[in-house]
Amino acid sequence: MADFLEERLSDLIRFGSTWQEDYAVNVVTTSGGQEYRSLTHPFPVRRFDVSYLLTRENLRTTLLATYARAHGKYAGFRARCYDEWSSNGATTAPTAFDQPLLLVSAGVYQLVKQYGTDKTAGTSGYPYRVIKKPVAGTVLVGIGATAIRSADWSVVTTTGVVTFAANVTKSITGITKAAQAEITVGSSHGFTAGMSVHISGVAGMTQINGQRALIASTTATTIVVAINSSAYSVWSSGGVVHTRPQSGEVPSAGFEFDFPVRFNSTLPVGQEYPEHRTAEAELIELLNP
Repeated sequence: MADFLEERLSDLIRFGSTWQEDYAVNVVTTSGGQEYRSLTHPFPVRRFDVSYLLTRENLRTTLLATYARAHGKYAGFRARCYDEWSSNGATTAPTAFDQPLLLVSAGVYQLVKQYGTDKTAGTSGYPYRVIKKPVAGTVLVGIGATAIRSADWSVVTTTGVVTFAANVTKSITGITKAAQAEITVGSSHGFTAGMSVHISGVAGMTQINGQRALIASTTATTIVVAINSSAYSVWSSGGVVHTRPQSGEVPSAGFEFDFPVRFNSTLPVGQEYPEHRTAEAELIELLNP
């Protein structure tokens, strides 16, 4: 497998560069002029023209050094795009609810960024970019409308994979009607303040089913959650609480990200006056860095 340089080069894709985006569409035209189009995959691929870097001595040095370390087209590396680096629009600060997480396996998800979501998608669904190079320290995670504290999940910044902490679950033996519902779950329950829990399977107080809330406090046998159950029906039996995402819930994330790219051209540097050199320098996005 080709090499990847886990270094963040923030001075390559900047104002002065241009980019274009394309999709893997196969078009077959019949002799009668009919087109048959097929979409190979839903992932956009971006190409960046950074030729302008060769016109400035300090920028050209950075470009040539990167080209050398990458052995030309061989190795990939991170590059920050100045007009798109956020999960929240293009450049707005991320929130925990920007993008849905893509399920990989139980408790394990992949960061993605969807596009075109202001309108209803066609039969092919929304295009999306698999985010494999999030910026360390910028990832936020939510489930439904609840932001999840960082102690309850982890992210690998070289792959964009988010893993929730092991599920903590207990059966319910009682729920109070209160401004903050107190749920009896028994001893050695393992819950702590700040965790979020999903509630299901309750009889009687059925209004609480499907809700997720943060734990405000705990005792040896109970948890107090940020759900106002004052007007709910009386709990009669049953129920269970879980910390990991449950069926029907939508885990989400926000993040800053870098584009994984490689050089898609050689660097033929003309020997004109240094401030007027002309040459082509193109980077191409890697879908599987």
